[in-house]
Amino acid sequence: MFPLLSRFSTRFAVDVAALRQRLLLLDALLDDVAIIFEHDPAANHWLEVLCCYPGLHALAAHRLAHGLRDRNVPFLPRLIAHLSRFFTGIDIHPGARLGRGVFIDHGMGVVIGETAIVGNYCLIYQGVTLGGTGKETGQRHPTVGHHVVIGAGAKVLGNITVGDYARIGAGSVVLRPVPAHCTAVGVPSRNVCRCNTQTAPLEHSQLPDTEAATLRSLIDRLAAVEAQLIDLKQSPTHSSLLELVP
Repeated sequence: MFPLLSRFSTRFAVDVAALRQRLLLLDALLDDVAIIFEHDPAANHWLEVLCCYPGLHALAAHRLAHGLRDRNVPFLPRLIAHLSRFFTGIDIHPGARLGRGVFIDHGMGVVIGETAIVGNYCLIYQGVTLGGTGKETGQRHPTVGHHVVIGAGAKVLGNITVGDYARIGAGSVVLRPVPAHCTAVGVPSRNVCRCNTQTAPLEHSQLPDTEAATLRSLIDRLAAVEAQLIDLKQSPTHSSLLELVP
């Protein structure tokens, strides 16, 4: 009798764990749908979102493939990922770990590597790559925090960390860590931490231009030095010393 009770308890525990896993998967998918309506003004109807958003389809396929991979199912997870890439244009390795409420907008050309980690409520635009930099083993892809926005065409490469509420400017190549609440822009990227990334995460027009700011600072400094030279040249005390100054 006791062996029978033991087997029943084990089976019951397995069934409960499986049910809990399915509920968590369903909850994550519901969050994936809800975040689309929050971020995309073009989302008008739930049926349109379910049928016409490739980012949502890619996430659903990935969550299925990732679950099968965690259960050591061979071949099938990679096949699901391959078919998902064929139909959506989004390549997510089954080993990647994606949080809840992730929104892949448009999504064509997005690549997420095997050991990449993406936090909750992140926004990823088309052409983004979360990739490696060579043939390293172990953790070789980026770790992205929560509420991160990654602009179109951005490349985040290597085992680096992108902090919570950070932003990656469109077309940037990120090779070094990005602190929380900072913005990475440029090729290679530079971190700018004097901008609002939490209350205005979608204001791409507010992305800082680090090169323009540097040039503007140099021009302002040059103008100030020229003004000082003119003042010195007009001063009777120093006029003889500045005869060679044009």
